Parts: sequence; structure tokens; C-alpha cells
Amino acid sequence: MEIILIVAKAKNNVIGKDNQLIWKLSADLKRFKNLTSGHYILMGRKTYESLGKPLPNRTHLIISRNPNFAAPEGHYVFSSVEDAFIYCNKIGEDKLFVIGGGQLYAETINLCDRLEITEVEASPEGDTFFPEIDPRIWEEKGRENHAADEKNEFPYSFVTYEKARKS
Repeated sequence: MEIILIVAKAKNNVIGKDNQLIWKLSADLKRFKNLTSGHYILMGRKTYESLGKPLPNRTHLIISRNPNFAAPEGHYVFSSVEDAFIYCNKIGEDKLFVIGGGQLYAETINLCDRLEITEVEASPEGDTFFPEIDPRIWEEKGRENHAADEKNEFPYSFVTYEKARKS
């Protein structure tokens, strides 16, 4: 199973404030939908609650320490990342997307096979941060730069990282 982390992060690694997105980037939302549709997505409980409802055409795997937290039908709750990974391997899932939040990103970044990062050219205030991308572990494999426009309030880049090959 390929584990892919997907996030939009600012230059100062801010990814959110008050459990909300902090910018309007239509292209990022479209890319997120295109990459994750038809797949399982792994998130923390707060991230799930910030969505308001399950995203269409995706199966939600939610990490929660609350034993009474229940997911809607067709979606699943796990007490650990490891249990969610075991479940996906057991059912033969080919891709799993880690979609946040900050704590889950910190816990899983070095367990992932690929990072799909939207780098936002901004340094907003926030209370949730993405961990540093260690260049000894991650190698940039592709980058698309885009200017701000009427649907995207900041310049941004879509960047793909893969694990660096050990020599």
C-alpha cells in the first residue's frame, strides 16, 4: 500500500487556525479532490469534525482516542495510526491519503511514501503547523508554480516529494 500525505502549507509551515483553512485556493481544493477521490483518507477527529460531513467518493478513516466517537456508516474509527494501516493492508487498499491535521502529519510524515504539498506563498498566523520536510529523507520530484488569480488568493506551487534513495 502506498501512503501519501497531502497538505497545503504556508512558507512558515502554518496549515490552519481555529480548525479551519486559512486561505482561498480553488486550485488546491480541486487537486485535493482529484487525487483523493475513490480512495481511503486518514485524518484526526478534529479534522473530520472541521469537514462537517464525509467528503463524497472517499472512505474516511478517523483517528480518535475517544472510545465513544462513532463514524457515519461506511467510514471507520481507529484508536491508532497503526490500526488504520493494518486495516487498509488487510482489505488490500492500494493507496491511503493522510489529510491531517497537524498532530497526525507529525506522527506519519516519515511513514509515508510520497508527499503531495501545496506550498502557499504566504506567512499567515495560525495555530496548527506542518512538520519540517527533512531533505535527508525527502527528495523533490516535481513542481508546478502558479500565480495568484481571482480564484486563488496567493501564489502557490504543487510539489511532489518522494523518499530519497539510500546510496
